[in-house]
Amino acid sequence: MSITKQIVFTFLLLSFFILFFGFSSIDMQVQDNFFDYSTHQWIVDRELQPYKFIFYDGIKKILILFAFSFLVALVFFRKNKQIKAYNKGIIIVLLSAILIPFIVGGLKKYTNMPCPKNETHYGGVYPSTKVWESYPTRFNQPSSIRCYPAGHASGGFALLSLFFLFKTRKNKVMVLLLALSIGWGMGIYKMLIGDHFFSHTLITMLLAWLIVLLIAKFIYKESYN
Repeated sequence: MSITKQIVFTFLLLSFFILFFGFSSIDMQVQDNFFDYSTHQWIVDRELQPYKFIFYDGIKKILILFAFSFLVALVFFRKNKQIKAYNKGIIIVLLSAILIPFIVGGLKKYTNMPCPKNETHYGGVYPSTKVWESYPTRFNQPSSIRCYPAGHASGGFALLSLFFLFKTRKNKVMVLLLALSIGWGMGIYKMLIGDHFFSHTLITMLLAWLIVLLIAKFIYKESYN
């Protein structure tokens, strides 16, 4: 499948799931498994270690260092034979590491959607709402809220760009599995502490892949096979 066809397919898939989760109760059904109604607590405390370090603080630092290493390679070792051979793939990875968290973070500002912990269903004050809806006029919103899509997992899903760095099918499959594991590990952790619904992470994954494809299309100019 060409990059252009993948872009169209991913966009349609993204649109479908935005609508699907908006009109279904799947998110709530999944999230209910992570909330103890007897204690009104999430099954994982957000301050509990080593989970916070592994899935939040630690992985964020590793991803920043990873992106920085690609920047160093491009700036200081661009004449190196190996760097030249993988130049386009490195640029795609670096741009993805920068643009995906930036775009997802920007969307969070405008969607103004609550986290599970903020919804009345789980003891919060925000009513459940669809991404395309406004809050009821009777609801006095305390402040702007930024929970949709999942920002934390966007850094992990940016690693999907490694698909365009490697040459062999085996390596491409391996890095896709690695990126999905890291992205979903970060996303599931945030679900367990009440910060995101399942759909938040799924939408971030699809959006990240769409951005990667758009970057790859720009870099390769349709010459990628």
